[in-house]
Amino acid sequence: MSTSTTSAPPGTEDSPPARAAPRRRGRAPARTGWRRALRRDWQLYSLAVLPLLFFLVFRYLPMIGNVIAFRRFEPGGSIFGEDWVGLRYVEMFLSDPTFWQVFRNTLWIGGLTLLFCFPVPIVLALLLNEVRRRSLKRFVQSVSYLPHFLSIVIVAGITMQMLASDGPVNHVLGWLGHEPVRFIQEPEWFRTIYVGSEIWQTAGWGTILYLAALTTIDEDLYEAARIDGANRWQQIWHVTLPGIRPTMVTLLILNIGTFMVVGFEKVLLLYNPLTYPTADVISTYVYRSGVESNSFSYAAAIGLFEAIIGLVLITSANQLSRRTVGTSLW
Repeated sequence: MSTSTTSAPPGTEDSPPARAAPRRRGRAPARTGWRRALRRDWQLYSLAVLPLLFFLVFRYLPMIGNVIAFRRFEPGGSIFGEDWVGLRYVEMFLSDPTFWQVFRNTLWIGGLTLLFCFPVPIVLALLLNEVRRRSLKRFVQSVSYLPHFLSIVIVAGITMQMLASDGPVNHVLGWLGHEPVRFIQEPEWFRTIYVGSEIWQTAGWGTILYLAALTTIDEDLYEAARIDGANRWQQIWHVTLPGIRPTMVTLLILNIGTFMVVGFEKVLLLYNPLTYPTADVISTYVYRSGVESNSFSYAAAIGLFEAIIGLVLITSANQLSRRTVGTSLW
């Protein structure tokens, strides 16, 4: 009995099966990824709606009003000004000697605030981190946090009462045989008073981020440093400070960005015409020019100039930090 077999065409024996053409991966998953995440976690994303609306309404929409820096604005007229005047108001404040005095005062107070108010929370956080008694640590934290929750009006009132001619500070100076000092009326004392009150109000609250950053440092690093014979100061310098360096750099960049925005409310509450030579800053000068003198276009031009300087400062600080330290905001 014979069986019939069909022979394959020549050249096709043992040929591997044909492979399907590879499909090109589209970008559909990437495009729909954020939609899927939005549908899955819409409750969490909805929490960001109110903050976004706040910044939109109170931060970004008012930027449209900067157009009056280049237009002549009259109360009761159009909110975008009446006539286009170009750089007239910019030339006015650049040629005004009072503006340059105010500009120098802003640089002085901003520089002193950055120089003293930035490192104090770091030092305080390092000291609190070394405290082993939990009750003492909590007491110091509570006392140092308290001034942050006081209104600026209360802080200014306490400062003025303490430094008044018949205040406690002058009473102590009298007991030591010194004449009373008019701290509030003397221009040369204003910067010291402002920076001192700023340190007292913000130092404790500023330690929160640094204390949180200290908890992320691995304890094995301290153990390795102790094995190598490092003392407490060497552990702080070689382990603790490098561990919180990203937090320090981030806060430094943010502080540099607000370098020109010296506390308007506190300066307005503490200064007086006698201390204008050292106390008057850009924000208070803009307030008097715009609100009290009704020169809104002139004040808007100065405010826009201040904002541009702040943008340049924070951008430059961010680029410098990225190149030198490797940490940046964006």
